[in-house]
Amino acid sequence: MSLTAAVSSRPRTDHDEVVEPPAGPPATEGKRASNTRRHFTAVHEMYDKGVAIEVISKSLRMDRKTVRKYAHARAVEDLLAPPRQSRRMLQSWAEYLNMRRQEGCTDGGRLFREIRQRGYGGSSRSVRRWLEPLRSAEAPTPKRSETPTIRQVVGRLTRHPDNLTSSRQLRLKRILTRCPELADLRRHIEDFATMMTNLHGHLPPRWMKAAQASELPPLSNFAGNLSKDLDAVTAGLTLPYSSGMVEGHVNRVKFLKRQGYGRANFDLLRRRILLTA
Repeated sequence: MSLTAAVSSRPRTDHDEVVEPPAGPPATEGKRASNTRRHFTAVHEMYDKGVAIEVISKSLRMDRKTVRKYAHARAVEDLLAPPRQSRRMLQSWAEYLNMRRQEGCTDGGRLFREIRQRGYGGSSRSVRRWLEPLRSAEAPTPKRSETPTIRQVVGRLTRHPDNLTSSRQLRLKRILTRCPELADLRRHIEDFATMMTNLHGHLPPRWMKAAQASELPPLSNFAGNLSKDLDAVTAGLTLPYSSGMVEGHVNRVKFLKRQGYGRANFDLLRRRILLTA
């Protein structure tokens, strides 16, 4: 387990996805959706034969603007889908709304109050419009909590607490409650991260002693390996210098070498390095 990831930053969340209701047709149609389909069929039966919109309006006793909207729609799903404005206003809350929908919540008022507490500035009508095509559908079965993977647990243990969302902090708390060994490991990780962040070079011997006394073999082995080169560890946790620049140059050289697919000789590689310096 790598402990240097304790001070790694959390990747930026991408909110550019478009808010769309969960896939899958509803089991039953609501009254409004059924009327929309019936009017769409009736309008297109006449409009596709070349009947004027004004004539269709008088024949079906519908407003001309409504007839024009139905006639110009390419598919009935365009009339049943939430308006684009609603999707734009709810764009930042797509992930949360879809998650709550999958959990079985279809109450528009409740969803509106939840996202308003989180900073949503739109209206409750936009949320109701988003749920409108699904109101008559059967509520999805609440998803059972999935067992986290080893990689997910390691990421939550080694990531800075400030970079964890409230939901991930809650899940981590549940994991630590069920597994005292991981709670002990989390404490050692936090102590090591504090040493790295604040450059406390005088604390490694004390930390290694506590780690070797724990009942965690991987952590004990890691502390034992640190003790083999204690001077270098102390210098790394005391001096403000870093090998980041050297590692950056090494990464650049490797990148240039891979661009040659392993066929570039030393002279060509040297020339490319000098030209890109």
